Amino acid sequence: MRFLKIFFVLAFAVGMTPCFADGLFFEDEAVQDGLPVIEMSKTFADVYEKLNDVKWGGKNLNIAIESLENLNPAAHIAATDERVVLVWNDKIIANYPRPEKNDWNAFGEITTALILKMRQRDAFMKSLSENEMYQYVVSGIVRGLDENGRYIFSKAAQITEGGRLLTSVGMEGVRDERGNFRVDGVFKGAPADTAGISSGDLIVQINGKLVRNMSDAELASVISGFNSGTAKIKILSPMGSKDVVLRRATVVVADADIVHRSNPESGGILEVVVHKISDGAVNIVKNALNSYTELDGVILDLRASSGDDEKAAAKLAGLFIGKKPVMRIVETAKDEIEVVPNTDAATEAPVVVLMSDQTRGTAEAVASAFYENKRGVLVGTPTAGNARIASVIDLNNGGALELLNKSIKTGQGNVVDGRGVFPIVCLSNIRSSQQQNAFFLNVINGDFNAKDFNKEKDVNVKDIRQGCPTITNGADEDALSMAVSVKILTDAKIYSGLKDL
Repeated sequence: MRFLKIFFVLAFAVGMTPCFADGLFFEDEAVQDGLPVIEMSKTFADVYEKLNDVKWGGKNLNIAIESLENLNPAAHIAATDERVVLVWNDKIIANYPRPEKNDWNAFGEITTALILKMRQRDAFMKSLSENEMYQYVVSGIVRGLDENGRYIFSKAAQITEGGRLLTSVGMEGVRDERGNFRVDGVFKGAPADTAGISSGDLIVQINGKLVRNMSDAELASVISGFNSGTAKIKILSPMGSKDVVLRRATVVVADADIVHRSNPESGGILEVVVHKISDGAVNIVKNALNSYTELDGVILDLRASSGDDEKAAAKLAGLFIGKKPVMRIVETAKDEIEVVPNTDAATEAPVVVLMSDQTRGTAEAVASAFYENKRGVLVGTPTAGNARIASVIDLNNGGALELLNKSIKTGQGNVVDGRGVFPIVCLSNIRSSQQQNAFFLNVINGDFNAKDFNKEKDVNVKDIRQGCPTITNGADEDALSMAVSVKILTDAKIYSGLKDL
């Protein structure tokens, strides 16, 4: 047995091509470097085989083991028709025969072997638990094909009733110019909130390591993950520096929020803020519409909304447009599936749909459904043009792959992915208080400078986005969005004119 292993190593070193019949790993060494290499190889093999069966919206699937090199900038993987070579900086550290076509077990074993080699030289990969390693590596493989794809370690933990289930310290933020992490949001009741972390705080050190020296992957693994974990964090705030200990915990986030702005003389306005288009969001919106039957109008805020569930998107749009096509799903170059709600509309109140460059996925299809059915007025800035939805593929180990491999068209067959949906009323051309005051005066006079670029098939998307850029100040955007929405919804003539433009 030992002799056979030595033969394999020597064969790889001199460029021979041994047969994979006996495998690269053996039962007497089923665990290497803390990893269950045989079981891990089987999981990777399952991943490759399942990916090979995916429809890729007309694209040919080319499984790329080379994508593993993205796990570390020092790594480079060259896969020819005959060899798979791992170079670390300028030194060859692994050289394997390329498996035969569809030999998924061999692909799985080579992947595990490459990971073992990389772990010997990468302290971050070395620190990952088995679960975290699956997430890290499989996500890397998937993203070689789909940049938005991901690995779900426990499919059962993916969804919880009434909201999204996260395992997180409960904060979000971005890197600043020095590489530190600036907190810009904290989930109420989450560990970060309990520890007294606030928006604007600067995280400069985690577990004794300077944040500016940490990779994005290392930082992300501290903030969220698929299991609990403890981090010692140094924070700089206006009150000075302090050290806190955070442990990841379950955080439930509702997918929609409702605000009813009452009016003693009428039904008032219902503000519906959708964070993610899901069945949970649909239930929240449906209950609100059933509770407030007499309304002046509805503000459907999709400015930070995403989604990859076409059925939930159809249900949400159906609450307003009824049984009319919401979108078409493109799974292959020839096949399109029309998605139509199966229930009647729950309200006839006028609607303003707020959108931005953060409106993505099925949220873009929902916005286009309002436009194509003349059911509401689109206000804001162009959507992301990232209109793809997911396929979830179950794996044998209880996990799953999530791939955004299906693109979206509008209900009438117009392209959304790569183009986006354009507002009828653009809110972005305000860069000073003088411009803002002038805009509000125009709004009072009913002048919105409305234009419809959605009708133009060959419009230059880049020009439209440059002409209607995002607003840099969130407070300004909120004030403008509310003022414009209320004006449109409370003036029937203006609403009708913009809706039928």
